[in-house]
Amino acid sequence: MLRLFCYLMLLLGPVSCLYRGQPTGQVLKGHIYWQGEVRLSGDLILAKSAELTIAPGTRILFDPPAPGEDLYQEHPYFTGSELIVRGRLNARGTKENPIIFMAGDPAGNAGSWGGVNIEDSPGAFFKYCRFKQADSAIHARNSRVSIEYSTFKNNHVGVRFHDTRLRVENNLFENNGTAIRFHFGAPVIRNNLIQSNGKGLFISAEPRDYRIEGNSFIENRPYQVSLGEGLRKPVDLRNNYWSDSAGSDLEEFFFDGRVDDWLGRVVYRPVLERPGGNHKEAR
Repeated sequence: MLRLFCYLMLLLGPVSCLYRGQPTGQVLKGHIYWQGEVRLSGDLILAKSAELTIAPGTRILFDPPAPGEDLYQEHPYFTGSELIVRGRLNARGTKENPIIFMAGDPAGNAGSWGGVNIEDSPGAFFKYCRFKQADSAIHARNSRVSIEYSTFKNNHVGVRFHDTRLRVENNLFENNGTAIRFHFGAPVIRNNLIQSNGKGLFISAEPRDYRIEGNSFIENRPYQVSLGEGLRKPVDLRNNYWSDSAGSDLEEFFFDGRVDDWLGRVVYRPVLERPGGNHKEAR
């Protein structure tokens, strides 16, 4: 009965209750408010005209979809349960009470759930959030997205985006397959700690109007930065901190025109002499 009550309230308007489960293929409409623990199975869509607000301290747990619940699997979607955002999303936690996005099984591996998949959204805002165990924790296309003071750990990809105006500032990316990956787009990526990932930054096609500065790239192996075959121009990554010494020691960890002359080159000098940013608050 509690589950039915919460379900009806989610459809009709704001609700502040412990909410578990969603019907297969459910589309959320109107103004929705989540608080407490929200447990999802399958693909849930936030309609284009809808707005979802998530309260500080909320835990959003993604369980494996039952047969027939994983409705969207082909690119640009992922296998596993997803929150598909076409409307407006406000996920603003606090330092003391972050919002958690994770698998229902706390011991699950990376890829245990699909991701928060944002498409054609007028605005998605994340502050003091923690993401783990996803395929691509945040995936955005043709949207406006802001991510700050948040933590991404043990995901295949932390943040992935395409043709999106994105602001990513003061976050921690650690132990992901790739921290940040994008194709085109106009990002501002500043003051993040990007450490111990397989790839720190993967750019697969030419960015535009971008600023990537003040970040600390530390021990991302095999590559601090990797460029895709669609990127033939130089990439401006000046004024970032690198754990490897400038010169040949650092350039060994760039997959760019130094490895394949078809690609552009990473321009990285001048470098920051010490780690910067305010990413410690993202922990």
